[in-house]
Amino acid sequence: MGSCIMKTALSVLSASVSFQRDFFMRHLCRPCHNREKAKGLGKYICQKCHLIIDEQPLMFRNDSYHPDHFSCTHCGKELTADARELKAELYCLPCHDKMGIPICGACRRPIEGRVVNALGKQWHVEHFVCAKCEKPFLGHRHYEKKGLAYCETHYNQLFGDVCYNCSHVIEGDVVSALNKAWCVNCFSCSTCNIKLTLKNKFVEFDMKPVCKKCYEKFPLELKKRLKKLSELATKKTHPKALDLNSA
Repeated sequence: MGSCIMKTALSVLSASVSFQRDFFMRHLCRPCHNREKAKGLGKYICQKCHLIIDEQPLMFRNDSYHPDHFSCTHCGKELTADARELKAELYCLPCHDKMGIPICGACRRPIEGRVVNALGKQWHVEHFVCAKCEKPFLGHRHYEKKGLAYCETHYNQLFGDVCYNCSHVIEGDVVSALNKAWCVNCFSCSTCNIKLTLKNKFVEFDMKPVCKKCYEKFPLELKKRLKKLSELATKKTHPKALDLNSA
C-alpha cells in the first residue's frame, strides 16, 4: 500500500516538473518574448520597435510607444511622454500650450469639441462627473464641495440637512427654526398639525413648535413654566418664537 502511494506521488511530481520545463523552454520569437516579459513586469511594449518601455510611455491612438520615436509636428523636437495629440498629430507640451487648446482636467487630453468650465478647470462633457456615482452631469446642475462636484442626490446624502421630524435628507427648501432643520411640509404644530412658516407665531414645547392657538389652550401652570424658560432664552436662540409675555 505504501509503495503504491509513493509511486503515485512521484508520478504527480514528475508531471509537474515536466510542465514547468516545457513552459520555460518554449521557443518564442523576440516580439512574443518581450510581450511575455513585459506582462510579467507590468510594463508596456512599444508598438514600433517592440521592445519593453522602461519609462513612462507615449500613448498615441490608444497604443504605447517610446516617446523618442516621434518628433513635434510644429517645432521638430524629440517628444517626451508629456506630448499632446491633436487631430492625429503629436506636439510637444510648449507648442501645444501656445495653440491655446484646453486640456481636460480628468483625462489630460485635448478638448476639441464642447468644453465644460467648472472647479477652475476645463473638462470633456463626458468626463465631468459626480465624485460619488461617477455619472456625467451632461448639462445638469452640479454642487461643489471642497474642490469636488456632486449630483444633487449625492450632495444631499453627504452634506445636506436632515429633517428633525422625518429624519430624511432635505432636498428642497430648508426651514431653520428652534436650532433645527425641517422640511417645509414637516414644519407644523406638534399639537394640531397645522402647517407653519417662519412668519407664523409659535412656541417651542418639547423641542417642537406649537401654534399660538394651541398654546392658549395649555394649562396655566404649564404656561408659567414655558414663560420662565422663554425669559431665560435669548432672541438668538429663538429668533421667530412667540413672545410668551404677549400670548
